[in-house]
Amino acid sequence: MPDSELTKEGDVNFTVHRQQWLKTIADCDDTMQWLEKDAAMFIHQSLSTPCLDVLESCEGIFITDISGRKFMDFHGNNVHQIGYCNPFVIEKVKQQMDKLPFSPRRYANKPAVQLAEKLSALLPAGLNKVLFAPGGTSAVGIALKLARFITGKHKIITLQDSFHGASMDAIAAGGEAQFKIGLGPLMPGVYHIPQPVSYRTVFTTQSDDLGYADILEKMIIENGEIGAVLIETIRNTDVQIPSKAFWKRVEKICHEHQVLLILDEIPIAFGRTGKMFAFEHFGIEPDILCLGKGLGAGIIPIAAIVARNEFDIAAEISLGHYTHEKSPLGAVAALAMLEFIERENLLDKVKEDEIFMREALNHLKEKYPLIGDIRGIGLLWGIELVKDRNTKEKASEAAEKVMYECLKQGLSFKVSQSNVLQLCPPLIITREQLQLAISILDKAIEKISCTQ
Repeated sequence: MPDSELTKEGDVNFTVHRQQWLKTIADCDDTMQWLEKDAAMFIHQSLSTPCLDVLESCEGIFITDISGRKFMDFHGNNVHQIGYCNPFVIEKVKQQMDKLPFSPRRYANKPAVQLAEKLSALLPAGLNKVLFAPGGTSAVGIALKLARFITGKHKIITLQDSFHGASMDAIAAGGEAQFKIGLGPLMPGVYHIPQPVSYRTVFTTQSDDLGYADILEKMIIENGEIGAVLIETIRNTDVQIPSKAFWKRVEKICHEHQVLLILDEIPIAFGRTGKMFAFEHFGIEPDILCLGKGLGAGIIPIAAIVARNEFDIAAEISLGHYTHEKSPLGAVAALAMLEFIERENLLDKVKEDEIFMREALNHLKEKYPLIGDIRGIGLLWGIELVKDRNTKEKASEAAEKVMYECLKQGLSFKVSQSNVLQLCPPLIITREQLQLAISILDKAIEKISCTQ
């Protein structure tokens, strides 16, 4: 499979540049021993094993390896909105550990109910019925099952290159080839349409993405029996931000054709975009909303779906019924995370950080022809590297080199689509830390540009 397919979700773990990186950390025998043990014990898989390094601790915006090297983590698997080891959250979780660390599924518990009430209060009126799950993949599965039951239709539309989780139903809905290699038939009735992108649009103008909405409507009309549309409100991996006009049109199409709109905000909710939920930027409302990752504050895995009140009609089937579905620890962590965001006014802070990031990254674009496009919102940014701004040929090798050069200087992030540097720092990051990260990135791009 071409490297461009293998790197759509993130950087791969068996390139020559990965081997060169490992040589830079080989001075610590302990590190290499643990990496070898890890590789020996775990089933190897793309994007995971063998690993980059061995971590010892994490705190705030930093992860620290067993040699004492610290990295500003601008990836974090999207769980670190309020930073690692947030003391406020940890104290709440410790208190809950002493009372009720686990609740058997047949019983209610106060934290789970309180979290459901809190999410309901944050969301639009009528979007109030909740189910929890152990992770985002499971939440997507619940949403798809509920949509089938509501509509009586099994067909769905999703986007090419999308990611919605790693289970068989989630990878069928997703559009990334590397999750499907050698697996044979997947869930039937899934149709993929192009992502609403601007920089690499299939249309003649970059300023109008309504054509993608037209493709959606055409697909609904031509195929019939479409029950739901599943889309990330803003695509996380390489940071694609549709226009408000696109989303209003999609919402209208779904309503007119009686198709459910399922929004996947698992990686981008809870302040990442400067609002609690990304759909708030576009003046739309989903029929079903999927949440996860940062919901557990990077401490306890927990995810959720929230559906419209009128969709509470599946009492005779088990939509989720997971062992850890109503985790008291997960609920307490989530409640503390939401309280911390509100108490520290992080939404306002992120909006200010967005202004700084846009100016700083556009300055880098003016400075380096290697940068073809800068796009972002809040504290979610993508830097697309190209060999030539006219042809837009992807500078995939340069992107990987920049990533490893930044790692050497203490800045960690992921590469998506083989050439997009995705920057996703904790929302608690200071302005000084942001400036330092930009400086590291600047020097890395300058060094790699000189070798191209």
